[in-house]
Amino acid sequence: METYDDDLYKFEAEGAAPLPDKMDQGWLERDGARIWYATYGSGPAVILLHGGLGHSGNWGYQVPSLVRSGYRAVLVDSRGHGRSTRDERPFKYERMACDVLAVMDALRLEKAGLVGWSDGAVIAMILAMQAPSRVAGVFYFGCNMDPSGAKEMKEITPILDRCLRRHAKDYAQLSATPDQFEAFSDAVSLMMQTEPNYSASDLARIGVPVAIVHSEHDEFIKREHAEYLARSIPNAEFVNLYGVSHFAPLQRPELFNDPMLAFLRKVLA
Repeated sequence: METYDDDLYKFEAEGAAPLPDKMDQGWLERDGARIWYATYGSGPAVILLHGGLGHSGNWGYQVPSLVRSGYRAVLVDSRGHGRSTRDERPFKYERMACDVLAVMDALRLEKAGLVGWSDGAVIAMILAMQAPSRVAGVFYFGCNMDPSGAKEMKEITPILDRCLRRHAKDYAQLSATPDQFEAFSDAVSLMMQTEPNYSASDLARIGVPVAIVHSEHDEFIKREHAEYLARSIPNAEFVNLYGVSHFAPLQRPELFNDPMLAFLRKVLA
């Protein structure tokens, strides 16, 4: 039965669907942080990279779909997010991309498909630029690659407020520093305000398959920027998700999962 949570009332109250029993989980020590990861299922690897302030549990509606489709879903809590720790240095997307490579090495994954949401999409695209031999393709949802792509945020809408409340609850439950959500949020926001800063020539050098996925009502990203990304990256495809916002994987999972699986079938055949 199709799930609808367009206004995120269910997400605020309960979070995403619970993740299935883990096949494997662990932590690795890297560059001042302890990074948590977990895997589910078997088959070609698909790494799911969550958005800023969130954690891997936000993929609760995607992991079962991937496992049923014959993939090994790999989750990584970005440094400072969820169960992963951080040091006092500012957040950097490129540092978090190196964390993902370290997880791939720990799991002996030579190559994987990447599904990135918001900040996770930036991390995935950096990997496509800097470690293309490790990337089968990038399903890039809801993010910008330079400051011009972000909308001006004039107010916190009710949907955003519900999402932030859920993030704060989850942080308190999962983090090694459960009382520091405000400081954590400020540090992530600073990164978002100053990064990423990639040019059209940077994007033009991406050689792996890419799908640029944009939601009709995205609160943060301009449609024209998503279209610019699709034009700038060689052979990238553009996917528009109608009736949803930046939180499509939670609002209408099937609407998100269908194009995700179609893309993965092409790049992990």
